[in-house]
Amino acid sequence: MGSLFRSEEMTLCQLFLQSEAAYACVSELGELGLVQFRDLNPDVNAFQRKFVNEVRRCDEMERKLRYLEKEIRRDGIPMLEIPGECPEAPQPREMIDLEATFEKLENELREVNQNAEALKRNYLELTELKHILRKTQVFFDEHEGGANTTESMTRALISDDPNRHIGHVQLGLRDKQESLEFLPCFVAGVILRERIPAFERMLWRACRGNVFLRQAEIDTPLEDPSSSDQVYKSVFIIFFQGDQLKTRVKKICEGFRATLYPCPEAPADRREMAMGVMTRIEDLNTVLGQTQDHRHRVLVAAAKNIKNWFVKVRKIKAIYHTLNLFNLDVTQKCLIAECWVPALDLETIQLALRRGTERSGSSVPPILNRMETLEDPPTYNRTNKFTSAFQNLIYAYGVATYREVNPAPYTIITFPFLFAVMFGDLGHGALMAVFGFWMCYKEKPLQAKKIDSEIWNIFFGGRYIILLMGLFSMYTGLIYNDIFSKSLNIFGSSWRNNYNESTLASNKLLQLNPDSEDYVQTPYPFGIDPVWQLAEANKIIFMNAYKMKISIIIGVFHMLFGVCMSLWNHLYFKRRISVYVEFIPQILFLTLLFFYMVLLMFIKWTTYGSTPPYYGSDDPEIVKTSAYCAPSILITFINMMLFKHDPNTRPVCDDTMYAGQMGIQKFFVILALLCVPVMLFGKPYFIMKEQKQRARQGHQPVEGAAENGTAGGAAAPAAHHHDEDITEVFIHQGIHTIEYVLGSVSHTASYLRLWALSLAHAQLAEVAWNMLLRKGLMSTDYQGGIFLYIVFAGWAAISVSILVLMEGLSAFLHTLRLHWVEFQSKFYQGEGYLFQPFSFEVILDSAGQTEE
Repeated sequence: MGSLFRSEEMTLCQLFLQSEAAYACVSELGELGLVQFRDLNPDVNAFQRKFVNEVRRCDEMERKLRYLEKEIRRDGIPMLEIPGECPEAPQPREMIDLEATFEKLENELREVNQNAEALKRNYLELTELKHILRKTQVFFDEHEGGANTTESMTRALISDDPNRHIGHVQLGLRDKQESLEFLPCFVAGVILRERIPAFERMLWRACRGNVFLRQAEIDTPLEDPSSSDQVYKSVFIIFFQGDQLKTRVKKICEGFRATLYPCPEAPADRREMAMGVMTRIEDLNTVLGQTQDHRHRVLVAAAKNIKNWFVKVRKIKAIYHTLNLFNLDVTQKCLIAECWVPALDLETIQLALRRGTERSGSSVPPILNRMETLEDPPTYNRTNKFTSAFQNLIYAYGVATYREVNPAPYTIITFPFLFAVMFGDLGHGALMAVFGFWMCYKEKPLQAKKIDSEIWNIFFGGRYIILLMGLFSMYTGLIYNDIFSKSLNIFGSSWRNNYNESTLASNKLLQLNPDSEDYVQTPYPFGIDPVWQLAEANKIIFMNAYKMKISIIIGVFHMLFGVCMSLWNHLYFKRRISVYVEFIPQILFLTLLFFYMVLLMFIKWTTYGSTPPYYGSDDPEIVKTSAYCAPSILITFINMMLFKHDPNTRPVCDDTMYAGQMGIQKFFVILALLCVPVMLFGKPYFIMKEQKQRARQGHQPVEGAAENGTAGGAAAPAAHHHDEDITEVFIHQGIHTIEYVLGSVSHTASYLRLWALSLAHAQLAEVAWNMLLRKGLMSTDYQGGIFLYIVFAGWAAISVSILVLMEGLSAFLHTLRLHWVEFQSKFYQGEGYLFQPFSFEVILDSAGQTEE
């Protein structure tokens, strides 16, 4: 749990593995997922590394598995998930068995597919021939009655009807006086239906109208053997005269990819051919069915193990990729690796290496040595399913510098709280909390579904954040006493009406006057009095003042906590200079100015009452502590910064809020201004002093040398210490000082977004209620029930889509900005790099997401 507050201590180790045990040891480390290997061959081409042939074999196996998976998905066969735990990485000798299995399955499936495609193509041809024989019989029957069919076609060709149209084109013989003894020829075939108009036009232009075309659509779609798509085709028959037209017609048919089939002229021959075609079609159907059954059996058998095979192949490939990062010693019998490991897990890693050695049967144990380095170690924070979402929010800003204070544990509380201050509504918060609780409760079933939606994955990944944001919003909703723009009257109202009935009846806009002589004022037990929801005139004024001050108070405490986190960093890294010239001036500057402003708010709340003065009272203290004499905190703070004192325009009131206020304020401002040059010049001065001292002592280590040394866990010899350029130190410190001083003002004002978004959310909820649901509730007859049903649906849709989703997203983004800029900038550098261990779990998850 300690790594949640600060990243794990990392150490660089050198690993020596025997060649025969390297595979098994790396496999065990991959299951463990606690070792990040370094590439010791950065200049070696990927194709020149030792295990490149094994990686290629794995790539080929993956290609075959993807082909099998594609065919399985094509047939809609369910693939069995891996039962229980993932299988371990197989031994290298098992690769041969896997390759043989995949090769056999691929060849068998390809052969079956090729046979099925050939059978389907033959079936398509026979089916098209069947339709040609049927359709052309109708064409020929239409012209029966002459001496023979061909002679009747000739008479049709030379008909004297000038308006004869076939399809979209007028076709006929140009020479109507040609002899009837010259009988026409014909061709029959099948063409795609959408190509018929262009086909007819081309025949007309190329043959100059000397053809006779008939076509009929095939009602049922036909399956294309190549793509398995359903296509619609038409049967056509073309009559013409002469070999020259025959050649021309066949070329046109070939250009339009029309398929020509033999069609006998005699009816008896056509009937005989049709019977033969039907017999062959029945035989093909039987063979096709057997082929499909065999293909289905092969795919079903593969579907049972394909997930398991994918895991094994990917693990083998990952192991060989990792082994390619290693170096070989001079004897070619030992592999040398360098890796980053968490210091607390060294014993666990040693046990995993021993298990790998035992599995491989090697008698030489592996050697793991710790190394010293000047390189910055990676940042590693242990997380679980609850803390990982908050840690990812921090990583989105930047990975923490090694051993730097981790803001994630504090963000777990402050993030949903600041969100709730802006989203304070008991009803909307309950909706959000229910949604978050449902995702947490159904966590395992929802994970198993593997929903391929980016928006859903974002929501599901932040389910615990959503749950906490909803719960905190319910709390602040109770504080604001706001539920769907209405109030809960739990304790009754502490306000008493001091107006008579005639005044109430004649004035619609009356401000709530807390002054009453009939009762003793008592504060409301919890939250805000529900009567404020009825105060249409001054509710906004009251809520503005209340939420604005709350926002400033929360913001100042949040920033002070961030500055205190920087002290933790300085102490851990032993930067004593930074404690004196950075932390102390920063905390003084923020406390003397802005925390003092917060104190003035509390002094005002506790000193001055809410009742107006009694001008006729003899007791001056009643007047001085009344609302009439309460000063403006903003004006007081501005005058304090300008060393200005406004003349007292209210003689009955005191000039100041407490004794000695003016002197204390001047002292605070002067002391805060003196902190600025300390922040600006303090660190460069001490660095120059240390550099001169080291120069006099011959660069011997001195106290405080860790100020500019390496990060925490990577201990480096003092001899490697180098002096910084003092000009860069001055520039860096100047930027840092200006950013902090000006940022203190802008960051404090930035927290006013808590007030602004809270008021905006409350007003939108009130508008939605008044414009929709309130009108529906005012209806009294039976028609009002129908109207209320419709209006409630609209109000619910607006509440969920705008007030929960859009307003929730807006509040989320503003809360994120407050943490990244206003809070983390006080102590968090975020200049590290993430620890990315060799882990089978991570590799398999990323491969699964890529497939989806």
